[in-house]
Amino acid sequence: MAKSRSLYECQACGYQTSKWMGKCPNCGAWEQIVELNKTQIEILKQTSSNSRQSESALPLTNIKEETIQRYSSNSKELDLVLGGGIVPGSLVLIGGSPGVGKSTLLLKIAGNLAKKDKKVLYVSGEESKSQIKLRANRLEVNHENIYLLTEIELETIFIELQNRSYDILIVDSIQTIYTSKLTAAPGSVSQVREITFELMRWGKENNTAVFIIGHITKEGSIAGPRILEHMVDTVLYFEGDASKELRLLRSIKNRFGSTSEVGIFEMSQKGLVSADDISKKFFSKEESQPGSAITVAMEGTRPIILEVQALVSESNFPNPKRSATGFELNRLNMLLALLEKKLELPLNNYDVFINIAGGIKINETACDIAIIAAIISSFRNRPLSKDTIFLGEITLIGNVREIFNLDLRLKEAAMQKFTKAIVPSKPLQQIKSLKCYEVKEVSKLIDWM
Repeated sequence: MAKSRSLYECQACGYQTSKWMGKCPNCGAWEQIVELNKTQIEILKQTSSNSRQSESALPLTNIKEETIQRYSSNSKELDLVLGGGIVPGSLVLIGGSPGVGKSTLLLKIAGNLAKKDKKVLYVSGEESKSQIKLRANRLEVNHENIYLLTEIELETIFIELQNRSYDILIVDSIQTIYTSKLTAAPGSVSQVREITFELMRWGKENNTAVFIIGHITKEGSIAGPRILEHMVDTVLYFEGDASKELRLLRSIKNRFGSTSEVGIFEMSQKGLVSADDISKKFFSKEESQPGSAITVAMEGTRPIILEVQALVSESNFPNPKRSATGFELNRLNMLLALLEKKLELPLNNYDVFINIAGGIKINETACDIAIIAAIISSFRNRPLSKDTIFLGEITLIGNVREIFNLDLRLKEAAMQKFTKAIVPSKPLQQIKSLKCYEVKEVSKLIDWM
């Protein structure tokens, strides 16, 4: 009689091995590898076999293109991130820190869809019906087409789905749901994998869009196995501070659209709403102060005008402080070293603080020249013109390199009534209301200032 082989699985990443190990070789987690029982192994084999479809290969030219039918969620920003709207049968995963507004957004979307005669089932494993009712009153989304179910057992949820037909299913959250087929705890690798597979299968078979909320870890990634993100069609991350009004919804994965789009929401008394006029929320055209420079950053395909603030003060310690909020600290140190080398500014005796107004983060190098302009303005205590924007990437040798989407950035600046622009090269299309000044070296920037 053949001896049955054991199977061990990491509860942090889903890595499987035939022997126990103290440290997972895949994710490096300690004491996370546990042995699967026979029931879990059988379900794992069944899930793997069900996911395979036996069909013959076809030439790519013989495959007919299917048009994706979408419908709007009545939220301009969410439709933008999803690629144009909600796709029937899609599985969307939304992650974010506690209190950022995941449940609020989905309940608001449920209210929008309910007004369009679409039935929505909101399954909550964390809150009671009365708590959700209070939030619905605040969001003004009370509607008879929204059905609440406070349940954490998957089999009971499917009974409700069989009794009534729904157009949208919202699960809050995936880590609280469990199936009685497995003995593992809710949120474990086995539970999350089995539940996600069953929800995906049900959504595809019934052509129903499924939204699931996922918790995140201290590192900022969605809790649970990485296979969770591989199985779903779309992965959205909520970014932003719970104490501030603005939130960013970023697409990390999207099988039905681009991953370069970013949705911007504003938290109000009626929940998360699409930020209509976001351009004026990140800068001010009031009286100019030393240490302030204006630039244009790209969030996906959308240009956003930002205010860069710098504070340079004399240090009383041998090691001056360097601090950056919304900007990469290592790149700030590089730019400061360049200013000391090329312009001979004695910044090694000064504390330097950088802040991007509005709580947004700059993840590109096109705003380097604005950082330098703000630092020099604060160092010399001379304000810059509020009608001027700064665009350009700085190299280690002090040159100003060209940037992507220059024309799109300049058009946005012209719409906001800016009259001057410091750029590395002339734009392809000349804008009458905006005068551009070419700067090829950092030293030329000092001459212009």
